Amino acid sequence: MIPQEWLQAAMARIRPTAIVTPITEDPQRGFFLKWENRQVTGSFKLRGALNKVVSLEDWERKRGLVTCSAGNHGQGVALAARQTGSEVIVFASDHAISAKVEAMRNLGADVRLVNGGYALAEKTARDYAAQHSMTFISPYNDGQVIAGQGTIGLELIDQIHNLATVESIYIPVGGGGLLSGIASAFAGLENRPRVVGVQSEASLYMHALFYSGTQDGVSETPSIADGLAGAVEEGSITIPLVQELADEIMPISEEEIERAIRFCWNTYHEIIEGSAAAALAGALRAEHRTESKIVVISGGNIQPEEFNRICGPGKE
Repeated sequence: MIPQEWLQAAMARIRPTAIVTPITEDPQRGFFLKWENRQVTGSFKLRGALNKVVSLEDWERKRGLVTCSAGNHGQGVALAARQTGSEVIVFASDHAISAKVEAMRNLGADVRLVNGGYALAEKTARDYAAQHSMTFISPYNDGQVIAGQGTIGLELIDQIHNLATVESIYIPVGGGGLLSGIASAFAGLENRPRVVGVQSEASLYMHALFYSGTQDGVSETPSIADGLAGAVEEGSITIPLVQELADEIMPISEEEIERAIRFCWNTYHEIIEGSAAAALAGALRAEHRTESKIVVISGGNIQPEEFNRICGPGKE
């Protein structure tokens, strides 16, 4: 797991920029909702990206930064690059949500679209960084990135005073960095919540790795949870971390994800994206169980037209 001292150091590094996001308690459903959609850049990804970029040596940043992103990680790296005077190239799939691409560019990133899915964008970014002697910032396969995401866990420990009574925490899982970080923060607790990673049925790579040890043969279809899509890098440190720290990886249907986006808007008046809604959908599926649950609402950067399609007039 990620050492506690790394998590504490990450908290100190990111605090001048990243905010402590609020918690809402919904006693009727037994939910504690952690609103990372209210984070700077609208996503938890800022935490890991900022911690990684700030922790680099000056010479590493001066080489120029390269990353890959469905949009949220790229925004985090771009903001961190702006603050440290670095240049950054972001490779993204040409299927990436246009609002996220525009946001990355508005933060100063050189966004280059790759004709294909996220996995190809990630490979292209890694190859480009190696060929041009630039510094690659992984969205998940990096201890400092994971430590940054783990600051959410530290905040939850401070914010929920009766954490020992919480039975489970629902966390979106794609590459596994968010789950690995939060679960590492909880690892030292005497009574830690049960850790449930939630993933769209459209892209069950981490689910396959968790239960069978391989992602070979996994097929992928388009998903509204774009931030959770794509194969996990071979040999990623998140694979053993998730296998060690998670209790379950739960598949969720696209229909459940859309229902969770509607539910969140109608119930809490919060706009969330598909990746965040996956975790909420998992908690809603288990709503009939009476135990308390934490739901990590990982981001709110949904394409406006998509949100209107799901939550517009007449949608219940």
